[in-house]
Amino acid sequence: MNTETIFHTLGIIVVASPAAFVAVLGLTSLIGRPLRESAIESWTYASTVVGLLAAIAILFIMLATDIRHVPIELGNWVVIHLPEPHHNFHFHLKFVFDRLSVPFVILSFLLCGTVGAFTSRYLHRESGYRRFYICYSLFTLGMIVTSLAGTIEVLFFGWELVGLSSALLVAYFHERIAPVKNGLRVWAVYRIADAAFLIAAVALHHLTGEGDFDVLIGSGSWPEGQASLTANQALFVGLLLLVAAAGKSALVPFSGWLPRAMEGPTPSSAIFYGALSVHLGAFLLLRVSPILEMSFWLSAAVVTIGLLTAAFASITTRVQTDIKSALAFASLTQVGIIVVEIGLGLRYIALIHIIGHACLRTLQLLRAPSLLHDYHTLENAIGEHMQHEAGLWQRVMPVGLRSWFYCFAIERGYLDGCLDRFIVDPFRRILLFCDSIERRWTDFLSGGASRESDEVPVHEEVVEELRL
Repeated sequence: MNTETIFHTLGIIVVASPAAFVAVLGLTSLIGRPLRESAIESWTYASTVVGLLAAIAILFIMLATDIRHVPIELGNWVVIHLPEPHHNFHFHLKFVFDRLSVPFVILSFLLCGTVGAFTSRYLHRESGYRRFYICYSLFTLGMIVTSLAGTIEVLFFGWELVGLSSALLVAYFHERIAPVKNGLRVWAVYRIADAAFLIAAVALHHLTGEGDFDVLIGSGSWPEGQASLTANQALFVGLLLLVAAAGKSALVPFSGWLPRAMEGPTPSSAIFYGALSVHLGAFLLLRVSPILEMSFWLSAAVVTIGLLTAAFASITTRVQTDIKSALAFASLTQVGIIVVEIGLGLRYIALIHIIGHACLRTLQLLRAPSLLHDYHTLENAIGEHMQHEAGLWQRVMPVGLRSWFYCFAIERGYLDGCLDRFIVDPFRRILLFCDSIERRWTDFLSGGASRESDEVPVHEEVVEELRL
């Protein structure tokens, strides 16, 4: 068996292990024979260990053979034939193991496996136990597909799996209004990011005729390569990808959804918004970093967004009253710094920063419930609240300016209001208008009310909660 065959086999195992977990959970639920908790726990361990061992084996073989770029070709999804043959659209199914994807895959398996083991005890005998693991398995598969994507279409597919599973887990406690509303807000922000990503993908196909990263950013192992775009084209596509990254990683001005995502259970907060999902935007910028180098203004925009995010999160985290929100903004501070590093061309430093920060934040979020218990136990033993000394800025900053910063931080930079007014509300009006047109047309064709859902009464308690 030659090296190419070994790489191909191990690469298939890396992708197939989380996919098999998704298939098993989905099929057993569809046929009405859901797995027991012990079986789900065993499948979680098996899929994680098999995928992790295969990824580590690929890493060792790459180091031993000095191979830095391993493509796994699985043929075309779709081929759209156009009048000019060289402009045909090939939606290629391809995975790539390189210096960026391999560390990210190993990190994803390690952290997902850790959270999976933690959840088996944290949600023991919960009614939504299986529902959590279905979303968890989708998230793991999405992270692996996104990390290994060799084309922009494959990356978008994994990107959507991560977004869908994340939004569903924010609304995990669906019997309460607040988690559902926050889940919808997260999903709305993701839609904006996904729209920008999709437009960028179509533009790249139009400009280059391919979605393969080897063509888009040049052949060779990451971070080498030269983008096959002009400076103006790179600026246009790069700004769209920056919007996509900002929405997924909660960068300014989309930072408002991150603390709201903490409505989900602690395991999902740890794996999604503390460790992996919040870094996915930074991963996208790392993957397309040769495009960033094509335009000075694009690199400057990346650095500016990163600095604004880091400054905003650093101020806001100081006024949070719960530990999960404080950790969320602390994570956002580090993500902003990572984005600055990417904009400055410090790609390896950014990658190392992502790995270290993801591991640390996962530990902190999983430790948060017991840490609060220990903190309260200590205060009870002392008999009073623990006092904190004022920092340097508190001692030297004038009272009026300090009050302004406090109001700014407590309102989270007024970003939620601006987002609602200038982005969410206009889109909502457009969608409501389209819905009314559709309703009139369907009512006309059916000769009466065409939606049975309109006749379903709404519970009075739900209306009261929405008013509050």
